[in-house]
Amino acid sequence: MMGPAHSLSGAAAWLGVGAAAAAAGHPMPWPVLLVGALICAGAALAPDLDHKAATISRAFGPLSRGLCEIVDKLSYAVYKATRKQGDPRRSGGHRTLTHTWLWAVLIGAGTSVAAITGGRWAVLAILFVHMVLAIEGLLWRAARGSSSDVLVWLLAATSAWILAGVLDKPGNGSDWLFTEPGQQYLWLGLPIVLGAIVHDIGDALTVSGCPILWPIPVGRKRWYPIGPPKAMRFRAGSWVELKVLMPVFMLLGGVGCAAALNFI
Repeated sequence: MMGPAHSLSGAAAWLGVGAAAAAAGHPMPWPVLLVGALICAGAALAPDLDHKAATISRAFGPLSRGLCEIVDKLSYAVYKATRKQGDPRRSGGHRTLTHTWLWAVLIGAGTSVAAITGGRWAVLAILFVHMVLAIEGLLWRAARGSSSDVLVWLLAATSAWILAGVLDKPGNGSDWLFTEPGQQYLWLGLPIVLGAIVHDIGDALTVSGCPILWPIPVGRKRWYPIGPPKAMRFRAGSWVELKVLMPVFMLLGGVGCAAALNFI
C-alpha cells in the first residue's frame, strides 16, 4: 500500500478509537482526538523505514535516507538470523522486522517512555516528527518535491508547538487515560502502535502479504506473509487502493470523528 492510503487509514483508525471511547462513555477530549489522529497518520508511514524509496525516506532529507539504509540492513540481518527452512531467501529487509507486531509495540512503548521521562522537549520532538509524516502522507500532492521540505518542517514545528500548548491546558488531554502524577503524555505511544499495526494490515492486503506475526512461527515459516486469499489481494498503487480504499478510509474517518465528538 502507498503512503497516502497508509496515512488515511491511520487517521481513520484513531478516529474510530475515539468513536468507540465515546460510545463506552469515556469520550476523548477533542485535542487528544486531533493529535492522536495526526500522530497515527504519521506513524502509519513509519514501518517503511526499511524502504529507501518510501515517503518516510524523503521526509527529513539525508537524515531519513541514511536511517532507512541502516534499518534496511538491520531488518535484513534479523531476517537472515531468524528465518526457518520454509522462509525464502531474499536480498533486502523490506517488509520484515518493521512490519511486525513486536516492532509496533516496542516503538510505541519507547515513545511513551520518552514522553514521560524527556519532558516538554521530548513531547515536542515526538509531535514534530509525526506532524511531518502526517503532512507528507495526507497532503502528498502539496508536499511533493524537495523545494517544499522546509515549508513542511516549518508547518510541522508550528503545529507541534501549538498542539502541545493546547494539550498542556487542564482538561485538554495531557493526562488522558493515565491520570497518575508523572504520567502525562504516556498515551502518546498508543496512536503510534495503532498506526504501525494498521500499516501492516494494509500491506497484508497486497500481493506480497505481511509477516505481522513474527517471531511466532506458522508451519515451516517464521516470516509467514499474512494476508487474505490471493484472489482478494491487490497491487500497491492499483485502482483498488486509489478508487476504493482511500475514499472508504475518508468516509470512515469522517463518521468516526462525528461519533467521537457526539455529533451522531
